[in-house]
Amino acid sequence: MPAYKPKVSRKTAVAIAFGIWWPFWTALQCKVLTNFHFPFVQSLVDSVTGNFLLACICLLVINNMRYYLPGKEKYWYVLAISFALSIVWLIADRLILSLLYKNDQVYLNALSLSSNIRFAFAFLMTGCITMLSLLWYSQKEQRQMDDIKRETETLARDAELFKLRQQLQPHFLFNSLNSISALAGSQPEKARHMIQQLSDFLRGTLKSDEQQSVTLDEELRHLQLYLDIEKVRFGQRLQTDIQVEGATKIMLIPSLLLQPIVENAIKFGLYDTIGEVMITLTAKQVDNQLSITITNPFDEETAVSTQGTGFGLASIYRRLFLTFARLDLLKTSKTGTIFTTSILIPQYKYESNHH
Repeated sequence: MPAYKPKVSRKTAVAIAFGIWWPFWTALQCKVLTNFHFPFVQSLVDSVTGNFLLACICLLVINNMRYYLPGKEKYWYVLAISFALSIVWLIADRLILSLLYKNDQVYLNALSLSSNIRFAFAFLMTGCITMLSLLWYSQKEQRQMDDIKRETETLARDAELFKLRQQLQPHFLFNSLNSISALAGSQPEKARHMIQQLSDFLRGTLKSDEQQSVTLDEELRHLQLYLDIEKVRFGQRLQTDIQVEGATKIMLIPSLLLQPIVENAIKFGLYDTIGEVMITLTAKQVDNQLSITITNPFDEETAVSTQGTGFGLASIYRRLFLTFARLDLLKTSKTGTIFTTSILIPQYKYESNHH
């Protein structure tokens, strides 16, 4: 979800606020003074002077909040700064008006008597502006922190996804090199053929590492390179059956997702057995989601010694969670001697990114 950004900039908001507030309070104060039978010009000068000074103080508060945002002491800060600035405003206002009308004793007496009201008004306005500025800049700072946090989480997630993809390759590579070494003496032609296939597979892997997602058709072509290598290793013992609905070929899937699942199926299906083993892969569309099921024979007695760390499926589970933020996308089950791995790839994420 994109971060919220205000439609009105700080400068625009301040300009609108003062453009409405300053003329309004100036006119209102002028009207009040004329109702008390002060001359219009005198009333206008009084209101313009007081509100101009108050506007300067409010702008000072707004600008100060750009560089200092109080933390736990923010409420005391609002009260203290409002009180102090209101006193400064009152002294400056009275000094200027006293100099302008030093010979008008009636006005000076009224100015002195209205000091408490003027101070209360200034304290209220300064306090409101201080609180609003505090909220404005606090929200702005929070948005910036959220953006930084979101970018950091994205970088960390991408780094972990990349690490997971890279960790899956050495295990397969070592097995392939061992097989090539074993074939080099007895069957050099097969060894050369396997080297060529391994080269094609690694080239495709490097290309896939640059992409977050690929179509199912591309993923299956890459998977076939892996299966060709494994068939050189295991010969006729490894049989595969891949059934894919036509509509699913253009659906998207995280790159290099299927190879470790199929490798896991081969590991538990062929290791410690001497007969033929069928690995099946079925892909179909379910409610606009890509559903892939991989099955392999499973013998608990022979599987005990080859369980290892379970890194393959655990890494796929982690990748799916990091990509889609869901925990229900990979499921495994055992029915008799058949082990089934089911994955579900939502398409809404790719559609939203596309749009």
